[in-house]
Amino acid sequence: MVLIANATLPDGRVRDVRVAEGRIDAVGESLDGGPVVDATGKHLLPGMIDAHVHFREPGAGHKETWATGSRSAAAGGVTTVADQPNTDPPTVSGAAYDEKADLAAASLVDYGLNGGVTGDWDPDSLFERPLFALGEVFLADSTGDMGIDADLFRAAAERAAAEDVPVTVHAEDADLFDESARDRDDADAWSAYRTATAEAAAVERALDVGADTGAQIHVAHTSTPEGIDAAAAAGATCEVTPHHLFLSRSDLDELGTFGRMNPPLRSADRRAAVFDRVADGTVDVIATDHAPHTRAEKDADIWDAPSGVPGVETALPLLLAAVADGSLALDRVRDLTAANPADIFDLPAKGRIEAGRDADLVLVDLDSTRPIRGADLHSKCEWTPFEGWDGVFPEWTMRRGEVVYADEDAALPDESAPEGTFGAAEGENVRP
Repeated sequence: MVLIANATLPDGRVRDVRVAEGRIDAVGESLDGGPVVDATGKHLLPGMIDAHVHFREPGAGHKETWATGSRSAAAGGVTTVADQPNTDPPTVSGAAYDEKADLAAASLVDYGLNGGVTGDWDPDSLFERPLFALGEVFLADSTGDMGIDADLFRAAAERAAAEDVPVTVHAEDADLFDESARDRDDADAWSAYRTATAEAAAVERALDVGADTGAQIHVAHTSTPEGIDAAAAAGATCEVTPHHLFLSRSDLDELGTFGRMNPPLRSADRRAAVFDRVADGTVDVIATDHAPHTRAEKDADIWDAPSGVPGVETALPLLLAAVADGSLALDRVRDLTAANPADIFDLPAKGRIEAGRDADLVLVDLDSTRPIRGADLHSKCEWTPFEGWDGVFPEWTMRRGEVVYADEDAALPDESAPEGTFGAAEGENVRP
């Protein structure tokens, strides 16, 4: 048992939180119990549920592994991740799911595994497994073996609806890509090529299929206000990444090919409009699309560099820095990172600081910011597009009542302190 005393919750209440046997035992005032962690003047948040990561195993462990990716997650206040299916082999069959599940046993945080859809997927064996969601289902080209046509997408949506599994959609319409941008070699060419119109059109197409089939559509990494508004109008849910929230095409001169991702960065005006929708409640979820590549891989021609950036360790710190400077409300960050993803993906034991829920907790001091440095992060790729930005990092992160990460100066009762800065790898599949 541990008592976290005098913690400020995201809604501003100051409360004690008692943890026992991996769960939140009680939330109240003047609670008894011990040992005690004094959280006076600090904020206690539910652990972030990152519904969109690429931990790269199997097939690309030189970029990231379940061990390194989950350590990075824990150090950033993330206690649950959902891994996407575009690994090697892709997670499109029961056998591929089982192979990834064996590797995920090395995770420090809880996890879910998304199944994917390709031309040769095996839905019968795949749906025998405890899928977190069906996705990231690609509606674009330039996505390797994971791109699918309209008929297969509809069939997959019908099966997902029958199985009551959400469909996470990567929405870009390749027919609307600007081929004239192929003549360019500057860092902004990728954004010019994969147009904002291509995203909005594909979101509409996915939503139409969802309406026809009854599938629960969740739109991944929406990068445009048009895509967000379409999802909201249709009653679907959507996520925004930290890079689309904080970065724009204006940053590409500095980032170069390290700023290439799918969907690409948008104009400064569109970025500001996306931020407004995050702040006002239109956007449901912040998810990182954590997609690490090595420096050598990213340091290439704009047309050859792989798409994607790391983000699982810096998402919550960046959002909390925005709270510290008054740009976002803390309860909004709680909803975006924990409460809403728990509701959308049916995780009733997670997402809120309430009695009976998993003790997935993060303690932070909003008055303590520090620069983000790639060399200080725990992802295997050791770089970040947010080099030099301010972040508010956790003092400690607790998963199911066990401290899985602690800053070296964090105050903890001895019996709950991990060895060094990380605890043991005991993450669990959230779809047992």
